[in-house]
Amino acid sequence: MKTNRAIYQGGVFRPLERVDLPEGTEVWFELHVAEKLDWPVPSAEVMAILGERFNSGQHDVSERHNEHQP
Repeated sequence: MKTNRAIYQGGVFRPLERVDLPEGTEVWFELHVAEKLDWPVPSAEVMAILGERFNSGQHDVSERHNEHQP
């Protein structure tokens, strides 16, 4: 038996990791409420920076994806 974490949202359980099952598979599970996750919450400053558009003049930035990879 495999354990997966999920979030209950909008009346459905959304898995937090990939589930390798065919679509429409019925499952049985035992519900355990997880402790609050201590993920760092991004500050308003960080969110503002992430929300800004970088004006590179290029419309398809995915073309340059590999330029920034190690």
